[in-house]
Amino acid sequence: MGMIETLLSFVFGGGRNLVKDTAEVFRENAEAGAQRAQDVQIAAMQSHAVEFQQSNRGGFDRLMDGLNRVPRPAMALGCLALFVSAMVDPIWFASRMSGIALVPEPLWWLLGVVVSFYFGARHQAKGQEFQRSMSENLKRVPKVVEALETLEALEKDTAPSVADISASATPSDDDNPVVSDWRRGRA
Repeated sequence: MGMIETLLSFVFGGGRNLVKDTAEVFRENAEAGAQRAQDVQIAAMQSHAVEFQQSNRGGFDRLMDGLNRVPRPAMALGCLALFVSAMVDPIWFASRMSGIALVPEPLWWLLGVVVSFYFGARHQAKGQEFQRSMSENLKRVPKVVEALETLEALEKDTAPSVADISASATPSDDDNPVVSDWRRGRA
């Protein structure tokens, strides 16, 4: 019996588990891996929250945001204006289009790149702004739910009866000094 006890204390003794320690060399401990994954997730969420905190935007930022909104409507309205001008004055339109036909192809490529980068960057900026606003709204959900529950509880506790409503809805003539004076003047 002493030999078995010595062998078992060697394998499982001293607050350690030789089998578990050996197995972890070949296979990750699932519980420890889940804890590490949770720590990574929490760190990513905290980083995301810091990145998308609402900052006070100054006048210059608002002006630039406004200017960034001009090109797309201008391009759409410009295309519509070209259609209208082709119908109203075909000769004027043809002379402008023949001028555009003289633009070299590399310049068209450059215009395409500039427009693509502009709209791509704008799409990314607006997407990040949307994510930031969604993140802020999600933070407010528990407070809103709590406020709604409080209001519902108050409504149930203080729901007035029909008699209370009708009594408070019709004010007394004695409460209004102007009506009282008018009645005295008529009497």
